Amino acid sequence: MYGYHGRVTVVDLTTRAVWREPLDESVLRRFIGGIGLGTYLLYRHCPAGAAPLSGENPLIFATSPLAGSKLTTSSKFAVVTKSPLTGFIGDSLSSSYLATELKKTGSDALVVIGRAGRLTLLEVTDAGVDFLDASEMAGLSTSETEAAVKARCGEGSRVACIGPAGERGVLYASIANDGGRQAGRTGPGAVMGSKNLKAIAVRGSKPAQASDPLWLRNAARDLTRRSLGPATEKYRTMGTVANVSVFNRLGALPTRNFQQSTFDGAEMVSGEQYVQAHRVRTAHCSGCTIGCEHVMAVNDDRGRSEGRLEYESAFALGPLVGIGDPNDLLRASHACDELGMDTISAGVTLAWAMESVERGALTGDDTSGPLPRFGDAESVLALLGLISRREGVGGLLAQGSRRAAQAVGRGSDYWAMHVKGLEMPGYEPRSLKTMALGLAVSTRGACHNRSSAYEADFSARVDRLSADERRGRITADGEDYSAVMDSLTWCKFLRKAFEDFYAESAEIYERLTGWPTDSEDLRRAGERINNLKKLFNIREGWTRDDDTLPPRVLDERLPTGVAQGIGLDREDLDMMVQSYYRARGWGEDGMIPGEKVRELELGDVVDRDMSCTSSRESG
Repeated sequence: MYGYHGRVTVVDLTTRAVWREPLDESVLRRFIGGIGLGTYLLYRHCPAGAAPLSGENPLIFATSPLAGSKLTTSSKFAVVTKSPLTGFIGDSLSSSYLATELKKTGSDALVVIGRAGRLTLLEVTDAGVDFLDASEMAGLSTSETEAAVKARCGEGSRVACIGPAGERGVLYASIANDGGRQAGRTGPGAVMGSKNLKAIAVRGSKPAQASDPLWLRNAARDLTRRSLGPATEKYRTMGTVANVSVFNRLGALPTRNFQQSTFDGAEMVSGEQYVQAHRVRTAHCSGCTIGCEHVMAVNDDRGRSEGRLEYESAFALGPLVGIGDPNDLLRASHACDELGMDTISAGVTLAWAMESVERGALTGDDTSGPLPRFGDAESVLALLGLISRREGVGGLLAQGSRRAAQAVGRGSDYWAMHVKGLEMPGYEPRSLKTMALGLAVSTRGACHNRSSAYEADFSARVDRLSADERRGRITADGEDYSAVMDSLTWCKFLRKAFEDFYAESAEIYERLTGWPTDSEDLRRAGERINNLKKLFNIREGWTRDDDTLPPRVLDERLPTGVAQGIGLDREDLDMMVQSYYRARGWGEDGMIPGEKVRELELGDVVDRDMSCTSSRESG
């Protein structure tokens, strides 16, 4: 077999049993790798109704056929599990050397089940798996943990680990790897912590072989050349934090818990400001020629620290919580990385708390600790520490905005900005109507990455300020395209370097694996993967009511900026959701007909479980 090893390693932390399961060619061709393979393995290994923080819930690390191939940006891995925030599929991607090292251990994925009796370090090599005591690492930050693991297992090891937030079960805890990169969204760090698994050290020596290595070397050189062209210049020069000033100008920058779509202090936390006054160096992922990550440093008289800064962190810990000091924003972002928690969910949950205090719904009588207020950077830093330890008010906020609002009540669910329990990213849906639909229907909750629907809004294809039925097809196509990228594990920043993404990717896949593949094969794989994600969610209790947006988005119009007065009516959202279901070939209730399951060759995966399909099933 070329491009793959054709097997998955399964580790049971409870019994310390380790075994390998075969992955048939038909499975690999249908689900590719990365997010697709992880979704398949989740459906197979996660029992229906399993509690996300129980030993039954698998934690899956999946690689792709491109990992280790020298193709630029392809060194990514997926982390897939049942999300403790949403109760639905949770999937995250991270770029790092860990992806290629995991592939070299002789497996295409690692599935971890059970719960260890004490804090544990897993050492995974091509020789096997060792269970090591990690008690001395309890409470360490992510960078301290990585250093401790490498001191014990060797500098050549690649490390995935959790910080204090994961250990304490913060529901939006992340998994850190390779010096601060994060598999951040949907709470995989909480699942890892619930398993008493502090870290995984990976070291291998058995790369998968390519069917046509000479052709691939030439293709890699050509793709590298294109990756350095104008299509990626924005990312090389400034990174995603460039979006702050752009979104502010378009009235699409969520501010003060989505009460506004422009921020008066945007200039001070813009990409231009950070590059001029704070950038230390550019950081490259493994095998990446673009270099979109920029390391920024705090440069005031309150101490120096440095770390990566992306747009989503800048939005969530800046405008959304009313902070306009670039050093304070950097401190908060760095703190999240060290504590091991998702910056988006942390910022959105803090913004919910700030508005709750402002409206009198959350008071000192409810819980102990400092009460957050918009613009109060010191309280943000203090609260991030409390959240990571689940102390005082931090215990409430560690649950995420949905559960915190349910606990507090007093109407605070109105300004809890989440979809399906996952906090909203930095895109104002009222001024980006295609993005609004993408957020509402995404299987992992409020997600900007699994459809990239905002691309249509920023193009001439649609009027971003109005809704129409075309958005369903645009969003479905975008989801399928993203599923293929996330399963081959291409970086999305490379997408515009392709002249014909599906055709070029199909040829690369064929040259890697030796399996005849064309554009339609990959398109169908993307559709198949997204349908299986939805089938998993239906099995776990999804209903049509889950495909919606926060009440604020549907009830209030934007008060500022070029989109002033623009809103999103419930009728318009429902019309777009129905157009999406039609584009997918689903029922009006969002259920998947049995004929669609068979058409996409998913019957053997879901065992024709008709509880996951529409009553329209025929034949």
